[in-house]
Amino acid sequence: MAHIDAGKTTTSERILYYTGKTHKIGEVHDGAATMDWMVEEKERGITITSAATTCFWHYNGQHYQINLIDTPGHVDFTVEVERSLRVLDGTIATFCAVGRVQPQSETVWHQADKYHVPKIAYVNKMDRVGADFLAVIDEIKQKLGATAIPICLPIGAEDSFRGIVDLIDRKAIIYDEGTELVNYKIEDVPADMKEDVEIWRNKLLEAVAGQDDKLLQKYFDDPETITKDEIIAALRKATINRTLVPACCGSSFKDKGVQFLLDAIIRYLPSPLDKGSIKGTDPRTGDEVERKPLETDPFCGLVFKIATDPFVGRLAFIRIYSGMIKAGSYVLNTRSGKNERISRLFQMHSNKQNPIDFDEAGDICAAVGFKELHTGDTICDENHPITLESMIFPNPVIGLAVEPKTQKDLDKLDIALGKLAEEDPTFTVKSNPDTGQTIISGMGELHLEIIVDRLRREFGVEINQGAPEVNYKEAVTTSFQNRELFKKQTGGRGKYADIVFEMGPADEGVTGLQFIDEVKGGHIPREFIPSVEKGFQAAMVNGVLAGYEVQSLKVRLVDGSFHPVDSDQLSFEICARAAFRHTMPKCGPVLMEPIMALEVVTPEEYMGEIVGDLNRRRGQVMNMDSRGTVRIIKANVPLAEQFGYVTVLRTLSSGRASSTMEFSHYSAVPPSLAKEIIEKHGYVTKEEE
Repeated sequence: MAHIDAGKTTTSERILYYTGKTHKIGEVHDGAATMDWMVEEKERGITITSAATTCFWHYNGQHYQINLIDTPGHVDFTVEVERSLRVLDGTIATFCAVGRVQPQSETVWHQADKYHVPKIAYVNKMDRVGADFLAVIDEIKQKLGATAIPICLPIGAEDSFRGIVDLIDRKAIIYDEGTELVNYKIEDVPADMKEDVEIWRNKLLEAVAGQDDKLLQKYFDDPETITKDEIIAALRKATINRTLVPACCGSSFKDKGVQFLLDAIIRYLPSPLDKGSIKGTDPRTGDEVERKPLETDPFCGLVFKIATDPFVGRLAFIRIYSGMIKAGSYVLNTRSGKNERISRLFQMHSNKQNPIDFDEAGDICAAVGFKELHTGDTICDENHPITLESMIFPNPVIGLAVEPKTQKDLDKLDIALGKLAEEDPTFTVKSNPDTGQTIISGMGELHLEIIVDRLRREFGVEINQGAPEVNYKEAVTTSFQNRELFKKQTGGRGKYADIVFEMGPADEGVTGLQFIDEVKGGHIPREFIPSVEKGFQAAMVNGVLAGYEVQSLKVRLVDGSFHPVDSDQLSFEICARAAFRHTMPKCGPVLMEPIMALEVVTPEEYMGEIVGDLNRRRGQVMNMDSRGTVRIIKANVPLAEQFGYVTVLRTLSSGRASSTMEFSHYSAVPPSLAKEIIEKHGYVTKEEE
């Protein structure tokens, strides 16, 4: 995992080559990388979808299996990083030796923390001008708050980078220019580095000794008595406990440092056995249950990705946590409660499938033949049900209206969008009830551009598209107590519901509906309360200002009444919907817009113009920093003002500045602008019509 262009895919290609998985190194810039198999990836030289593979590495005379996933760096495809981290046991955080800790490095680091994933740091591009390994180590400590500890030191840097010194063995590894499978020789530490090596080796010993009382005693008595195996064991334990992050360096493109990185993966990152048993809940009783990563335990796995393959159809990627899965067997989907047949199993190598008869605990495989598996579903042994924690995905921030160029493509478009939405939980498709347009929403301009491209290439659908639009939200700022009475008398049974409630802003950190039931004395029968909640929830999809979704809301139901004959669940649901529409205008409704965290890296002479331009875009400069000869501007800017910003920035800086942007938070739109947006949408409620 890493920021854009830190070298994830190049490193993955080298790993596949040195583990003997591929016989030729594929380069990203030639569009020949194994892990970047999509046409769009080859053309753009970026990773869009995470690709999984399995390779083997010999270490200490043993044969180890490594399941590897190469993830994208672009923030628009953050879903791929999120779902990969959810199912993996360890991660290689890759940093550029020149760019150091960049914005997306921070994002993926925090994502890994959320899922408690141990990390090793790999500082790539040591051959580039301005490369500085120890400066990256420093930034990891400052910006990420992690204790990164070097396990090697670079020999030379930039053009003169030729190898690394292993701090544990005190040996120099010198790399040849060339791509033989063993392209290095082991030598003594260069004389001019001996002092540095001792200083950093001592820091390494100090860090690992702090993890173990026995080692600490040895360290105080005589550090030289600590053996290589003891250092590795203590560092492995600290890595798995996430107290230390071993850091190594190299230049993947120049084939330097990759074998050392592979050794570090085996040495320090956990195997499924180290991670131990996984906890989940029994869907029948709600009790906590656990599964050990053993073939003898009942089967359970998590579906972390659905992909569409032109030859085999829908593929479900599964991480197996316990037991064994066989081709042709039945498994239980605990979300739907239905049994699914797994007709065939594959081991994945990027987009190639190798058929297998079975797969077992700790592995990642792909299955076909199922009917309704979704991302985040738990599948398990029918007789031993378990539900594992699912995944939470961010909401889309940008929308686009699309329509097929010809009427005959209408059905094709619906099917294609359905397949794409199933693959990617951050991509949604909605129909605008007022205009009848199809609106597709995603995480950014690039995300939607790729979707439109895939519609054309994979599904053969040509479309017309509107201008990108921001996904606004609505919110309430004050509380208001109200009463809603719903009465309808037709021949026979009527409809009757009466509720007294308070509606206002939800508590901090709560999204969605915060519903509090305070009805006393059975004034509303228990069975009708869920219908009131359902009514408010359904109404939140369309706010009263411009029809945008209300992100969070608190409703306290305090009283009400019912009719013994005319009241039913539907009456209370309709009553709650009407209550929302009538009360929201009295709760100080405001329009909310997505605010993006922007980072611009620019030579100093363009600072003034860039900051001036950000101010014109309603941007708020949060921080200015310098790194070597460049300046770094961090600002919060509304997404509505950022369309086409990359082109403007190129013009302002003669092509020398670069920017990265990611979603930060929602904030209220200034009243004058809000009025304009509301008028433009001309939104009227069905009642006013």
